[in-house]
Amino acid sequence: MKSATAYRTISEVSTDLNVPQHVLRFWETKFPQIRPLKRGGGRRYYRPEDVELLRHIQALLYEDRYTIKGVQRLLKEGRMSDPTPPLLEDADDGGGPAEGEGFAGDEARDGGAGDEDHPPLSDAVRHEITMVLDELKSLRSVLSRLSEIGSKKS
Repeated sequence: MKSATAYRTISEVSTDLNVPQHVLRFWETKFPQIRPLKRGGGRRYYRPEDVELLRHIQALLYEDRYTIKGVQRLLKEGRMSDPTPPLLEDADDGGGPAEGEGFAGDEARDGGAGDEDHPPLSDAVRHEITMVLDELKSLRSVLSRLSEIGSKKS
């Protein structure tokens, strides 16, 4: 077993937090406070304070039901250890994505046809969909940057 002060690989942190590696890489794009050391070949080494921050972010997202924007606000304001309940706009109340992040077909939920065909989504499913959408946006950004780099080389 490694000492408490040892640096950890992304694989070790992923296993420790029970979070897939791609989620950890995604969180790095959303939370600039997470800064693992990167060695040759892009290998990440997380410091103990990075792991603690990731653990706290995980708890806020998965247990306290904060949105990514809500956790970003807490980090920016330095309120990570503040036990205050989430602000209304920071919490995922099961009402869907934050303003400006609507799901496709939201307009049909205003009593339009088809509501009986689609039962309401659970909070957990809505949260997962929001996380996947955020990941897809991040991946789109990465692909766009890679495409720009590729076109500059040609």
